[in-house]
Amino acid sequence: MAPLSLAGFEAGARARLEPAVWDFLAGGSGTESMPAAARAALDRLRLRPRCLVDVSAPDPGTTLLGSTLGAPIGIAPMAYHQLAHPEGEVATARAAGEAGALFTVSMFASRTLEDIAAATTAPLWLQLYWLRDRKALVELAERAEAAGYRALVLTVDAPRVARRLRDIRNGFAVPDGISAVNLDPSVMAASHQGQAGASAIARHSREQFDSSITWADLAWLREQTSLPLVLKGVLTAEDALLAVEHGVQAIVVSNHGGRQLDFAVPAADALPHISDAVGGRCEIVLDGSVRYGADIARALCLGADAVLVGRPVLWGLAHSGSEGAAAVLKLLIDEFDEVMALMGMPGVRDFGRAGVSRN
Repeated sequence: MAPLSLAGFEAGARARLEPAVWDFLAGGSGTESMPAAARAALDRLRLRPRCLVDVSAPDPGTTLLGSTLGAPIGIAPMAYHQLAHPEGEVATARAAGEAGALFTVSMFASRTLEDIAAATTAPLWLQLYWLRDRKALVELAERAEAAGYRALVLTVDAPRVARRLRDIRNGFAVPDGISAVNLDPSVMAASHQGQAGASAIARHSREQFDSSITWADLAWLREQTSLPLVLKGVLTAEDALLAVEHGVQAIVVSNHGGRQLDFAVPAADALPHISDAVGGRCEIVLDGSVRYGADIARALCLGADAVLVGRPVLWGLAHSGSEGAAAVLKLLIDEFDEVMALMGMPGVRDFGRAGVSRN
């Protein structure tokens, strides 16, 4: 019997994974206070149900950047799914297709963009960090477009990888036999070079990420592809407005799973300010500590069009491969379906600011 809560998948994954791999997946930056802060920000929101509404047939379906989704949920970009299961992102892609969910593929995926696309009916987005090697970025964008991916997601909160103490203690490096197969090995070499008391992931980012980019560089990226551009890691209304001004079609409100700026504003706290600033001029996705179907409802009430789920999908993948990842998504969607009925909001567009109050 599959676990009845995400906590069960988490426990199963932790028992199966090597401690250093678990720490890499679970850890945060600095004090590691941000994951708990992100969770607390959601928990401060209480749902306000309406009565005597026809909820005999709730419909969680929606669209995001023109793609049809079975529910307003997607998988956040995460590197190296083969750390959790030998099939890696191919198994995750199958799970996304089964659930009718979006899958945002990391540029550091451990399976090829083409194999991932061939394995799923899910809409796919490709996530990018801005590398110093712009040719590598262009090649990835071209391959993604040719393989049917539907958007590029530029992560903008990581000019470098933050100090993550677990990885430093473990001297973490990407294990042998797992690699970012969509990039030239020379670009990724530093991520495999373990050293006591240092994170190879952080060292790689300082070597390969271009920390000099500004808003003006987005025009160059948009010229390289016809795919919509999404920015991930926006936490202020000011940057949301700049994103709209620079032709960005969607924003992911995210604090990177608590793995980048320590003590940053939690994504759920930033969301209503960003929604108000954008005023419907681009789509908005919430990423950060989504653990319950009620969190999807909370996000929609605050102005999001959808949510992304990160670590729990890897828990499911480690627990039982594609079936486990699909079970995680199904659990969240089933919970959301129940929330829709019990809140008296049978459609995704029925959710609004009046649906929540703050403790």
